[in-house]
Amino acid sequence: MYTQSMDTQPDRSAPAEKGPATVMGPEEQRFQATVDAEGKIEPRDWMPEAYRKTLLRQISQHAHSEIIGMLPEGNWISRAPSLKRKAILIAKVQDEAGHGLYLYSAAETLGQSRDQMMAALHTGRAKYSSIFNYPTLTWADVGAIGWLVDGAAIMNQIPLCRCSYGPYARAMIRVCKEESFHQRQGFDIMLSLCKGTASQKAMAQDALDRWWWPVLAMFGPPDADSVHSGQSAKWKIKRVSNDELRQKFVDVTVPQAELLGLRIPDDHLEWNAERNHYDYGAIDWDDFWRVVNGDGPCNKERLATRVKAYENGQWVRDAAVAYANKQKARQHKEAA
Repeated sequence: MYTQSMDTQPDRSAPAEKGPATVMGPEEQRFQATVDAEGKIEPRDWMPEAYRKTLLRQISQHAHSEIIGMLPEGNWISRAPSLKRKAILIAKVQDEAGHGLYLYSAAETLGQSRDQMMAALHTGRAKYSSIFNYPTLTWADVGAIGWLVDGAAIMNQIPLCRCSYGPYARAMIRVCKEESFHQRQGFDIMLSLCKGTASQKAMAQDALDRWWWPVLAMFGPPDADSVHSGQSAKWKIKRVSNDELRQKFVDVTVPQAELLGLRIPDDHLEWNAERNHYDYGAIDWDDFWRVVNGDGPCNKERLATRVKAYENGQWVRDAAVAYANKQKARQHKEAA
């Protein structure tokens, strides 16, 4: 869902170096030919080690983001304004958990165990999307997350359905279908608020004001500063650049805000007839990197909650393993 933290902050202090031209061996040539022909790479196929590592970084981060992403909205399940809204939100949070499980399973096909991925997350070695390190202060934030965050996720995820790695591409088909429901759920909340009282509409506007810029940043740094994008595009892991996705999101979302009667918090936002796109203001990338690197409003809280949940659930995992071992021993005994 959220892959911007694959990128590391570029080091501008050192000049770029060009290494010697790489000559591909026969296996790598066959691999690249399969990718170029829009074929799928499967777990038992030969693949470059760098391809495997890139996928592991992206898919595990995506999985972590789905699981961490349950927390901001899960916090509002008990405070939803109606039984209907409560049931819808429970279903959405449950979907996010399922997305994480699909993606962890896909990552495991690349040779890393789930325990290893969890350890990397809990020790801070693995990243998750910075967007989930912002607080949900009001019910309108639940709507803004669905409308904006999940709307941005769909922009990023639809091209991933054509990712060159088969297990990832197949997992994304179901994820995208469910994310489209999430986006509509969020927009419906915002629409209800905007049709309500003046204070409710003001609450919706406040949520848009706080989430707009972090959502634009979640597509990742500008293409010129995106460390991994070029190689990921060659391998057809990534199909559309960060800036292209961000522009598409702005172009689609501005008319939606106008329908709601809300104002995008950008004084530089303006339709450019020559480009046939909206122009928009500068993103605060210093804030983006600060949050990615662990200094956001809720970084410590989110990670601590996940670690606590994992530790509290250890007895369930132990019981499942014990039961599986008991069943296996019984089968061996009956077979003998």
